[in-house]
Amino acid sequence: MKRVKAKPSGPSNALSKRALNRALLARQMLLERERVPVVATVERLVGMQAQIPRPPFMGLWTRLEGFRREDLLEPLHDKELIRATAMRGTIHLMSTKDFLAFRPVLAEMLVKGASGIAGKNMPKLDIETVYQLGRDFFASPAPFDDFRKFLEKEHPQHGVPAIRAMAYTVRMGVPLAMVPTDVTWGFPGNAGFMLAEKWLGRKIPVTATALEELVLRYLAAFGPATAADFQTWSALRGTQNTFEKLRPRLVTFTDERRRELFDLPKAPRPDEDTPAPVRFLPEYDNTLLAHADRTRIATDEHRTSVVSNNLQVIGTFLIDGFVAGIWRIDRARKSVELKLKPFVKIPKKALPALEEEGESLLEFLEPDASSRSVVATPKGFAFK
Repeated sequence: MKRVKAKPSGPSNALSKRALNRALLARQMLLERERVPVVATVERLVGMQAQIPRPPFMGLWTRLEGFRREDLLEPLHDKELIRATAMRGTIHLMSTKDFLAFRPVLAEMLVKGASGIAGKNMPKLDIETVYQLGRDFFASPAPFDDFRKFLEKEHPQHGVPAIRAMAYTVRMGVPLAMVPTDVTWGFPGNAGFMLAEKWLGRKIPVTATALEELVLRYLAAFGPATAADFQTWSALRGTQNTFEKLRPRLVTFTDERRRELFDLPKAPRPDEDTPAPVRFLPEYDNTLLAHADRTRIATDEHRTSVVSNNLQVIGTFLIDGFVAGIWRIDRARKSVELKLKPFVKIPKKALPALEEEGESLLEFLEPDASSRSVVATPKGFAFK
């Protein structure tokens, strides 16, 4: 695999969209499936968005050779991995090691995010009092709906908006873990939330000391990138100074719009003509969410078709490294269909690989189905 050599910043080392695309695919393990342990993979990706259980399983399947469900279930139950609120205030699957290191870095952003969204509906209660209500309630696993009902009972004087604001404030401000339960269809359900420190049996550091490490890890997983890209991925603001401080340890490039891109000197930057296989990405895959300018993976027109009005991020498929359409699975008893909605005309030479990869995806996601088929629907279909 050819790589673009690191050079001083300047017009001569501008990286094309295809070059940035291949760099992203290489770091996201989408140029070829690899044999890497699951925990190490999750750390390499700096977490996987995981507000619903299934996407991380599929995201690992599409990246790892021979991935099995139990390969993720075991470290989840062994507490080597954790599902918790992290980047952008969304639930992520992270290694416990990374969660303990990076949660303090994200803490202020999470508190401000909660205030910005729920602040206007918050009752006049001391914020620490609200946090303590959450700490006491989530000393044992419980669904968030139960916490809201508890708040309604304890504070009947407040209306629904205030109760939801209090619950959201706790969800963002108090470190909680999502506790896995028994397996359903091969994927874990959610017993509910629990204090992360109690679930892990470990203290979360109070002082944030790992911002520079988080930036370096981000670049390893998503670079070359701008400070604005890092902000989009993390929701952390005011990090330009951190990039400047790290500059002596980094190399810089420019993109086609002459923006400065930072990167690690030895990070993979394959030649832009490197072949890219057909790949299916799950809902909410960070490959599509980690840059302010996402044209290295999807056109602006197609991106708006992937993210719905209620911020649902639909599963996609890649052809030649770029988003070429979206997918969904329809099931009727023992029969399942993988329905594809292409955004572009699919090259004939890509059709066999697309069908083969789609059938493999169905076999992984729907192992008990007696009939599986891949169906393209160019005119579109309704997403529920």
